Amino acid sequence: MLIILAFIILFHLAAAVLVFVATIHNAWWVVSPAGREVIFTDLWYSCNATCFPVENSHTTDAAYLQAVQATMILATILCCVSFFVFILQLFRIQQGERFIFTAVIQLLASLCVMIAASIYTAQKKTFHVPSLQNGSYGSSYILAWVSFPMTLMSGLMYLVLRKRK
Repeated sequence: MLIILAFIILFHLAAAVLVFVATIHNAWWVVSPAGREVIFTDLWYSCNATCFPVENSHTTDAAYLQAVQATMILATILCCVSFFVFILQLFRIQQGERFIFTAVIQLLASLCVMIAASIYTAQKKTFHVPSLQNGSYGSSYILAWVSFPMTLMSGLMYLVLRKRK
């Protein structure tokens, strides 16, 4: 039982790290124009040698981008909260009970990651100025999609997990 518990904790921490990196790292969109430096764009900044805010990110025209920002931050917070709730429940709940509250929080984090990555996929052309639209998805975008099934599986594992001796 201790091995299963250690595996679940490590799996949850790996999913949390992926969500953190996907939210923070500057590579959701990569543009490599011919003869110039590669430009990396994340949810807040576009960077080559220097960083500058995403153009018009504070306006109502960028509501989709703001939704992606909010849901990724919410996913990060929920993933961390579910880990702490799991640790608390590990010492507080009765033997034989399930980790339902932890599972619900983790499944909500998974839903937030899926919503953010889906919105970014559908609206990627509206986020960027025309000079940055001819690019490709970056590593943070891919990590967001990888973290979605990991947080989903983690939440499902908590639904099945029962406290034993």
